[in-house]
Amino acid sequence: TACGQVRLKDVARLEGAGPVSLIGYGLVVGLNGTGDRHTSTFTEQSVANMLDRFGITVSQRDLRLRNVAAVMVTAQVSPFVRSGSQFDVEVASIGDASSLAGGTLLPTPLSDLDGGVWGHARGPISVGGFNIEAGRVSVRKNYTLVGRVPGGGQAVHGDTARTVFGEMRFILQRPDFTTAQRAAEALNTQFGPGTAQALDAVSVLVTPPPAAEGQTPVDFIAQAEMVTLNVDVPARVVINERTGTVVVGENVKLRPAAVTHGSISIAVKSAPIISQPNPFGQGQTVVAPLDQITVEERQTPLVELSEGANVGDVATALNSLGVTPSDLIAIFQALQEAGALQGELVII
Repeated sequence: TACGQVRLKDVARLEGAGPVSLIGYGLVVGLNGTGDRHTSTFTEQSVANMLDRFGITVSQRDLRLRNVAAVMVTAQVSPFVRSGSQFDVEVASIGDASSLAGGTLLPTPLSDLDGGVWGHARGPISVGGFNIEAGRVSVRKNYTLVGRVPGGGQAVHGDTARTVFGEMRFILQRPDFTTAQRAAEALNTQFGPGTAQALDAVSVLVTPPPAAEGQTPVDFIAQAEMVTLNVDVPARVVINERTGTVVVGENVKLRPAAVTHGSISIAVKSAPIISQPNPFGQGQTVVAPLDQITVEERQTPLVELSEGANVGDVATALNSLGVTPSDLIAIFQALQEAGALQGELVII
């Protein structure tokens, strides 16, 4: 693989081969008093309905459950899954339980968004943490209301998607006209002219050439997925203000600009001043606050950015200012407003 090139399978997938989202409603049992409370009436109703299936009639009003929690079960599976295949499932509480640690998921049907049943899930839940409460004191590690059941899902769907040898489409994960055109050119170079055609920014139509008639669909798709191409990356600066993360894409350029950034820090301190009366006086001791305000402004140089500066030049110039991540976010926003940032500014 040439430097800077990626495989087609890393940036695109075969049409119809996307993951299928599954969902189900279930019960987690075996909790140590951390399950749903009496206010979660749907949990009590679910338990009463389950017991009724086993010939046990219990009034919902008589149930006091603290070891059971109602959960939503979700999973993503391949459309090529076969009956008996196992997969991981995620479990999340929907009631007022305090923890799912130590619980076991009862057998739960899983269906797709159209209502078709694809499988079922069951097994012990792994939450990767704990939540211990004693009176008003609690100790918690990680989040214990969401967990996973590794290998807890089992497929029962028998009629799944099948690959037919003929016209097929590769769907790009990130729509881009340039990348779609490059993917078509790479496929035509590998299998011959006319094999591939970019239909739009998302899909590339592939028609197996006559030389591939003796191959199976799997053989041809495997060869097509290994074709390499250069992916075009948009000029983009991504900012996460919550964490102070700034990521600058390689194609980001700057027009000529001069940047300086100074920060002002204000500190307010309050110290008590005690005033006492003279000995044998009739006065009273008085405590009065004394406020002190200190203002400090950091001086920073004016840095000139030349036209066409790349990511390395931008990093070097901004590092010379000694800015923090929060300052860096403000600088990029100011550069965009000034029209000097040649790229898209994305705030997440």
